[in-house]
Amino acid sequence: MGNSTERKGGVRLGCIADDFTGATDLANNLVRAGMRVVQTIGVPGAPLDAQADAVVVALKSRTIAPAEAVAQSLAALQWLKEQGAEQIYFKYCSTFDSTPEGNIGPVTDALMQALGTGFTVATPAFPDNKRTVFKGYLFAGDVLLNESGMQDHPLTPMKDPNLVRVLQAQTQKKVGLVDYQTIAQGAEAVRARFAALQAEGVGIAIVDALANADLVTLGAALKGMPLVTAGSGVAIGLPANFGIAPDSQAAALPAAEGLQAVVSGSCSVATNQQVAAFIATGRPALAIDPLRIAEGADVRGEALAWARDKLASGPVLVYSTAEPASVRAIQGRLGVEKAGAMVEETIAGIARGLVELGVRQLVVAGGETSGACVQALEIAQMRIGAQIDPGVPWCHALSPAAPQGLHITLKSGNFGTPDFFTKAFAKR
Repeated sequence: MGNSTERKGGVRLGCIADDFTGATDLANNLVRAGMRVVQTIGVPGAPLDAQADAVVVALKSRTIAPAEAVAQSLAALQWLKEQGAEQIYFKYCSTFDSTPEGNIGPVTDALMQALGTGFTVATPAFPDNKRTVFKGYLFAGDVLLNESGMQDHPLTPMKDPNLVRVLQAQTQKKVGLVDYQTIAQGAEAVRARFAALQAEGVGIAIVDALANADLVTLGAALKGMPLVTAGSGVAIGLPANFGIAPDSQAAALPAAEGLQAVVSGSCSVATNQQVAAFIATGRPALAIDPLRIAEGADVRGEALAWARDKLASGPVLVYSTAEPASVRAIQGRLGVEKAGAMVEETIAGIARGLVELGVRQLVVAGGETSGACVQALEIAQMRIGAQIDPGVPWCHALSPAAPQGLHITLKSGNFGTPDFFTKAFAKR
């Protein structure tokens, strides 16, 4: 394999992600396939100043108003085009979570118009994380999406697993399907199906994928397509289109050092299990009470005082993770938006404080939480390293709170094995 540090050339793939954990999830798969990847936090105000084959612009646009999500995505597109990106990739969650108003459909429509293209694909399939699409239906593990716990998501509950129906409610384009039988016939058959769908007036095609081989087939069929929309799975099949092969040097980061901590704001089934597993190890863990935040208590200060003497002996966990019934009760008292915003702001403040106390290896769980934390840490961009679990890599970033840099991982709520919070530090 060639040495990625010697590779020449500019940005080949320009990516727009609708949340921060999703951005690192995508970047992780691109790095595994050999691309050098830089992730920016928001749309940069200056040209890229690092060598990269792919750039992922991380937005916090999944749950904001559709018009604002469109505006941010178009700004990201413009910046990526200025960096010379040859293909654009709009990345959303492998659970396709959204509302009937968007934001997947409105953003896709806007990007298509801006790029002057009449056709693209949509698939959240990520078999490595047990997200598969069959006949247009999204499965999470062995069950349909609406039986997986996602039906209880506090912001974007997913009650319909049929992606054609879900997307059709959000887009002005006609939505069609490329099913698993076509994928099994290879890339040429997929391209032929694309052409047939376009002739029928279809603008966006949901694509089945049951295994990584299906994503590799799809990736080859997407060569030269101006816009790809997907979860992170399709990323494994795109670098080869640019002549790039897997290369371990693409994931090289500085050596890890410093204190260790976990902050968690996700209420997903997977993160609840990870919190329970961490607590079962006997390591220190502190639960954040949203009602005390609402009452004006100095929850951030209390958490940092609690952590200060414990960090020297190993990782600590600060979490607001809770079961769905508890989340609904709190939302009922405070309101959905107010409850979420208060917790995110508090967890982000705690994360900043932990880094100021010397934490240099930080695990953040939850998409919205991750967005708040990187903003609180004033992180502008991150280098993407090796994965801990599928879709979750370690990254290296500079922050005013850590001028020499820190290692950080942004974990989507639904990702990772139950022992993720302890395994992550063992893999540094």
